[in-house]
Amino acid sequence: MRTFSLLKGMPVFDMENGTSVGEVHDICISEEGSITGLLLRKGAFLKKNFLIPFASIASFGSGGVMIKTASGLSPVKRLSGYTFENQHRICGKMLISREGEQLGLLEDVYFLEELGTIVGYELSDGFFSDITEGKKVVNSDEPPAFGKDAIIVNAKN
Repeated sequence: MRTFSLLKGMPVFDMENGTSVGEVHDICISEEGSITGLLLRKGAFLKKNFLIPFASIASFGSGGVMIKTASGLSPVKRLSGYTFENQHRICGKMLISREGEQLGLLEDVYFLEELGTIVGYELSDGFFSDITEGKKVVNSDEPPAFGKDAIIVNAKN
């Protein structure tokens, strides 16, 4: 299991020739709540985003992400689905249980590296609450419902 916060900023390497092709900038999430790919940021001054489909990822390591090949990556302007921090962002949205309980603001997601399935959500109740009580993690084995103002999950704890 991995979190997006640990993945962000990691270098991405091409397995074919061992070159660094950029760094992880964001994750792309489908309507069904699974990771469809990574957004790669590449470039020195004029940085561009490239989509790495989840199927093209060979492995996640402590020192970087390995992709099968960097050939065929093209700049992305518009994405379908959601991202964690950019277009159609979910970070900072309120998580609400199916019973109507406000759980907290989304801070991070936990996902299975092998499948790309989101299995947990790290939540914040605010700065002071996080310091005194810590952040909460809500697990869910069903896809969330993404809305304009909130994300509805079937929370199991």
